[in-house]
Amino acid sequence: MKRLAMGIEYDGRGYLGWQRQRQSPTVQEVLEQAISLVADQRCVVHAAGRTDTGVHARCQVAHYDSSAKRTERQWLLGINSHLPADITVLWVQQVSADFHARFSAKSRSYEYLICNRVVRPALQNGLVAWVRKPLNHEHMHAAAQQLLGEHDFSSFRAQGCQAHSPQREVQAVSVSRSDDLVRLHIRANAFLYHMVRNISGSLIDVGLGRHEPAHMHQLLLARDRKLAGVTAPAHGLYFLQAEYADTFALPSMP
Repeated sequence: MKRLAMGIEYDGRGYLGWQRQRQSPTVQEVLEQAISLVADQRCVVHAAGRTDTGVHARCQVAHYDSSAKRTERQWLLGINSHLPADITVLWVQQVSADFHARFSAKSRSYEYLICNRVVRPALQNGLVAWVRKPLNHEHMHAAAQQLLGEHDFSSFRAQGCQAHSPQREVQAVSVSRSDDLVRLHIRANAFLYHMVRNISGSLIDVGLGRHEPAHMHQLLLARDRKLAGVTAPAHGLYFLQAEYADTFALPSMP
């Protein structure tokens, strides 16, 4: 039995999130069906992060076990031949048995994209959030810096979160702008349920001038979800990548 890791890119608009469930389709379900066809045996896939309905991924990392004799190239081409156009496996690589896509990850990175202009996006419809009023991205960036470090993120934790602790460590965060596109990038050791979308909603409030940048620090201290901003739409969120020890020698995100 060999363990194989993979990087996966997907458009989340047509899926009810990553995790397999009673309702269909989910990314995990579709991916497992494709892998099982190539392996000629049932394979279960484990991911670094479970994205929600409508959330996208640039390089989700996952792993599965199989006794099938295939080269990495055969896995890659074979799996992709059985996948729909909105899911693509970027790479497949054999890893040691102690690798686990979720538990071996040292950190995870997300980005949140906002189209900030008067008229709604057409070409990026369903791929970015839309805020029609002007956003001050510099104020948003200043506010985001207050999230750095280890904190209790209860103010950004959605109801139904099953994490044992609200403590998380944000290792890097920034807000930048390129023409009409405002981009939040955030890396942490792990994330709570809806944490990035709830942070995005609160940063949008700062960008609109509803609060000063110092408001983010006050939200952290309050530990009260009711005081933070609304949950930003799922379709603006992207799972970027997971980071692992160099010993696993996984490819970097394309």
